[in-house]
Amino acid sequence: MKKHNALLSDLHAILPTIAANAAQTELDRQAPAENIALLKSIGMHRAFLPKVYGGMEISLPEFADCVAALAGACGGTAWAFSLLCTHNHQLAMFSKQLQDEIWGLNPDATASSSIAPFGRIEETEGGVILNGEMGWSSGCDHAEWAIIGFLRPNATGEKVYSFGVIPRADYEIRDDYWYAAGMKGSGSKTLIIKDAFVPNHRIEAAKNMMEGRSAGFGLYPESKIFYTPYRPYFASGFAAISLGIAERMLEAFKEKTRNRVRAYTGASVGTATPALMRLAESTHQVLAARALMEKTWQDHADHGERKEYPTRATLAFWRTNQAYAVKMCIQAVDRLFEAAGGTSWFESNEMQRLFRDSHMTGAHAYTDYDVCAQILGRELMGLEPDPTMV
Repeated sequence: MKKHNALLSDLHAILPTIAANAAQTELDRQAPAENIALLKSIGMHRAFLPKVYGGMEISLPEFADCVAALAGACGGTAWAFSLLCTHNHQLAMFSKQLQDEIWGLNPDATASSSIAPFGRIEETEGGVILNGEMGWSSGCDHAEWAIIGFLRPNATGEKVYSFGVIPRADYEIRDDYWYAAGMKGSGSKTLIIKDAFVPNHRIEAAKNMMEGRSAGFGLYPESKIFYTPYRPYFASGFAAISLGIAERMLEAFKEKTRNRVRAYTGASVGTATPALMRLAESTHQVLAARALMEKTWQDHADHGERKEYPTRATLAFWRTNQAYAVKMCIQAVDRLFEAAGGTSWFESNEMQRLFRDSHMTGAHAYTDYDVCAQILGRELMGLEPDPTMV
C-alpha cells in the first residue's frame, strides 16, 4: 500500500486551474507565471531541495506521481517545472559553497539547464571563461540560475564532460526556435553566454556526479535521496510526464466516446466493439507502463534507503525502463487517438494536444528507445558500454 503523498494531495487542488490554462500555455509557448506561482505555493519546487535549506527531500516515487498528475493537466508546464525541480537534486551534488550561493538567501531559487557539451571555455585563474549559445533550456524564464554543459581538459589533456553553474545575470535568453508541434508550453529557449567567469566551485565533472565523487557527495549523510547518481533523478520526469499524458488520454477518450454517435448512421461509438477493444488494450498498456515505472522508482528509493550505490547493470535498467515505458505510453495514446474521430483534431480539443505532447516525450535523448535498447542489450550480453550512447 502506498503511503500518503501530502504533496500530491496539495497538487490536486490546483490542477483544475493549471488545466484551464493549458491552451494559453501553448499560445505563450511557456508556462504562465500563474502556473509557476501555484506550484511554488505548494512547495513542489522544494521536492529535492536539501532540508538544510528548507527542502522536502521527498522520495522519487512520491515526486514522480506528482509529475504524472501535473502532466495530465498540462504537459508543457509539467516538462518545464519538473526539470526546475530535478535540477535541485543535481545542484545538491555540487560544492557547499555553490549551494549557499544559490539557496542561502533564496531557498526558492531554481535552475534551468542546457547540458549538451556545446559550451566553449577558456581556462583562467580559478576557473573558466564560458561562451556559447546554449539551446533547449526548458523553463528558463522562471529560473534564477542555469546549468551549462561543456568539455574541460583534465591534467592529461582528456576532454571531460562537465557542468558549470551560472547566475541569471551572466546570460541572456533568446526566444528563437521553440515553435514546436508538441510540448509547446515547455518554454525551451536559447541562453546567450558571453565571457562568463565560472569559478571552480561551480564546476563538476558529469562522471564524478555519476560515481559518488563530486564535491557535494556525502554532504547530507542522513538524506535518503542524495546517496545516488544525479542522472536518474534528472531524467525521471520524462517518463512520468509521458505516463500522465497517457492516463489523461484514457479519460479523455472515454469522455468523448461515451456519447459519440456516427454522423451518417447514428450508431453509438461508445458501445461498439472496436472502441471497447482499443480502450481495453490501451488501458492495459498504460497500467503496465505505470507498474514498470513504479517498480523502477521504488528501486531508486530503496537504494537510497540502504545507502547502496547502484551497479552499472542497475543504472542500465533504470535508464532503459524509462524509455520502454514511454514507448508503451505513446502506443497507447496513438491507438486511442486514431479512433477518436475528426473533431479530436480541432485545436480546441484536448486530445490533439495530448497526442502531440505524448510524441514529444519520446523525442528526448534519454527516452530514445533505439539508443536505450542498445545500451541494455550490451549490458545483458556482458559487453562494455558504448561511449557514443549516453
